Amino acid sequence: MKIVFATNNKHKLEEVRQITAALPIEIVSLAEISCHDDIPETADTLEGNALQKAHYIKEKFGLDCFADDTGLEVEALNNAPGVYSARYAGEAHDSEANMNKLLSEMKGKTNRNARFRTVIALLLDGKEYLFDGIVRGIITTDKRGENGFGYDPIFIPEGYAQTFAELGNDTKNKISHRAKAVEKLNGFLAQMLISK
Repeated sequence: MKIVFATNNKHKLEEVRQITAALPIEIVSLAEISCHDDIPETADTLEGNALQKAHYIKEKFGLDCFADDTGLEVEALNNAPGVYSARYAGEAHDSEANMNKLLSEMKGKTNRNARFRTVIALLLDGKEYLFDGIVRGIITTDKRGENGFGYDPIFIPEGYAQTFAELGNDTKNKISHRAKAVEKLNGFLAQMLISK
């Protein structure tokens, strides 16, 4: 079974391949199907963006596909940046600029509660399925750690004293929002394979 993961993000691809490694499924990236399009993400929800990306690939390439969208939702900022997390500081998708903007907007705020939320939209055999994963935590006052990507250096997950960027990929891949959503996807695909 071959499924396209609608991403060119090597970190995400590696994370998903590790979690689904036990299944007889080949996860292929956009580059591997020669899709170099700038896929639109114009919905105002994570679910909407994930579905939009998955449908784009299905319609253009005719392949079963899943896509994800992730947002960092910060309580003190009315759940911003949310669906705009990747382009919070502008269209350049610049992680450093995004983190700097967020830290600046959090100056002086005592409520630092936040959560990462990932939604995965799967199009399989003509049907739509949605899976989500949430990890709660707090926003730090400064960047810490060298690993990870995105907002990882400023997010400490609940139950830990280190940021995602300090914890390292092995730990992060077990507890992250994306890991939780992918685990649900993995369980669903395993059931589908059993029932076929």
